[in-house]
Amino acid sequence: MSDMDQFDRKILRTLSGDGRLSNVELAAVVGLSPSACLRRVQALERSGAIAGYRAVISPQARGVAFLAYMTVGLSRHTRAEQAAFEQAMQRAPEVRECHNVTGTVEYLLRVEAADLASYKHFHTEVLGALDQVATITSYIVMGSPKDERA
Repeated sequence: MSDMDQFDRKILRTLSGDGRLSNVELAAVVGLSPSACLRRVQALERSGAIAGYRAVISPQARGVAFLAYMTVGLSRHTRAEQAAFEQAMQRAPEVRECHNVTGTVEYLLRVEAADLASYKHFHTEVLGALDQVATITSYIVMGSPKDERA
């Protein structure tokens, strides 16, 4: 992917802002013919630079009114404990993102819930019930003045 030129980078920037652009619209923005643009998009898809397309659904439409980031420290630092924790997070629908991080904790989670009561249930009955978990710190989101996740 290091052999991308200015057109490839512009295609990626443009599609990250609006993945529903038609090829003709994209070609006009990027400054290529539609056929050349299509070939480049297909090459970017094959190379993995474009990993997929998705719809961004509003939290309200998904029944989400509560968002928190959580840090989780594990009680034991083994591959088996990490794998068990990661499998539990895969099964938890409240966990929208799970990142293994460096620092004083092992994981950073983005958790979405319908309300405070639903969040408390996840915190206590799901996350808090895992043997691997030693520490949990919650950061409740009060607003998101910038969010560029797609």
